Amino acid sequence: MSKRIVLIEGARTPFLRSGTDYMDLMSYQLGQFAIKGLLQKTNIDPKEIGYVIMGTTISNVKTGNVAREAALTAGIPNTTPCHTVTMACISANQAIATGMNIIKNGDAEVVIAGGTDSVSDAPILFNKKMRKKLFLAQKLKGFGDTMKFVLGLRPSDFVPEAPAVAEFLTGKTMGLDCDILAARYGATRQEQDEFAVRSHQLAAKADAEGLLGNETVPVEAAPKFKSIKKDNGFRGDTTMEKVSKLKPAFVKDGGTITAANASFLTDGAAVVLIMTEDKAKELGLTPKAYLNEYTFTASDINEELLLGPTYAVSKLLKKVNMNLGDFDVFEFHEAFAGQIVANMKCLASDSFAKEKLGREKAVGQVPMEKLNLWGGSLALGHPFGATGARLVATAANRLIKENGKYALLAACAAGAHGHAMILERYSN
Repeated sequence: MSKRIVLIEGARTPFLRSGTDYMDLMSYQLGQFAIKGLLQKTNIDPKEIGYVIMGTTISNVKTGNVAREAALTAGIPNTTPCHTVTMACISANQAIATGMNIIKNGDAEVVIAGGTDSVSDAPILFNKKMRKKLFLAQKLKGFGDTMKFVLGLRPSDFVPEAPAVAEFLTGKTMGLDCDILAARYGATRQEQDEFAVRSHQLAAKADAEGLLGNETVPVEAAPKFKSIKKDNGFRGDTTMEKVSKLKPAFVKDGGTITAANASFLTDGAAVVLIMTEDKAKELGLTPKAYLNEYTFTASDINEELLLGPTYAVSKLLKKVNMNLGDFDVFEFHEAFAGQIVANMKCLASDSFAKEKLGREKAVGQVPMEKLNLWGGSLALGHPFGATGARLVATAANRLIKENGKYALLAACAAGAHGHAMILERYSN
């Protein structure tokens, strides 16, 4: 019997800029739409789903295990176990890898894995001082204690503690870290802007050709039930002339990261259906790709926060004894143009390979003519917990569309984590 894991299909909601049409939805609802769409696309009986795993980054206290709420409301039986993982921007990647292991261990035959995030629904907290006062207030007795508590409150207690895209242990925002990274490895403002423009124009082209529409499922949510069918972040009319006029967003004097060459805050969900090859045959389903090998890495959070793709790709290629020339499709997460340009420079650097990767020479040059040809996170958006499932689904679809054999995907994440995975086009 074959224990090889195959990808049957992927489905995602349209990715929307935060604060737009998903403003009234919770992340579990976005996950629900993605799972429902996947069930409809594959026509699989929900009773066949043996496990559901969802990644998320922005947790809502009301849905602590968001995978469970998303699955049940999507029609998955209540006898199907569900759990949620978080690994920042590679949460969905971790969910898929965990699903693969669950299948290999024989704990389930069919798994839905992916992720969901809604920045629009991010919890905004009271500050720590106020939270402490409110916690102790649970023990108040009588009118006197209540009045003493009320009179003890100060205006500063009500200042909210807004969420930030920052590294907790260093206090630096992702954008600042990327500015430092770009400067260290010579990713120029022009290179970054050119990469960002490329991403938007490729996304617009893919949308016009119906390629993005094949991956998304419509969302019609209460109370307005407006039909949302496409991403709203990419700009097909983006040009170098326009983006070059923007001022630096993080390092005002000499910085290279701008609103145009950084991914924007995004709401959305994405999932994939995976199982063994034998189970696919039993159910009469045609896989799109084999999910072969993967790896996760971690490095120095002070100096290498966004270099995860370089470390992960190097480690994975060593593991399978392959090189960049063996791949027909590349899908790399675009957190910032500066991040991906810097990683490509590091992968192509002999000195970086010797000093950091334990290699005699560079990993190699990622071919631009094979990279993110349907646009990337800079244009499509980046719902933190969901992007990994989009990468996997798009990589498989591109392998089929472009008649390729192997795809390599990679992503960075907070905590200086990295991920890489190899897909192989399915063949009977």
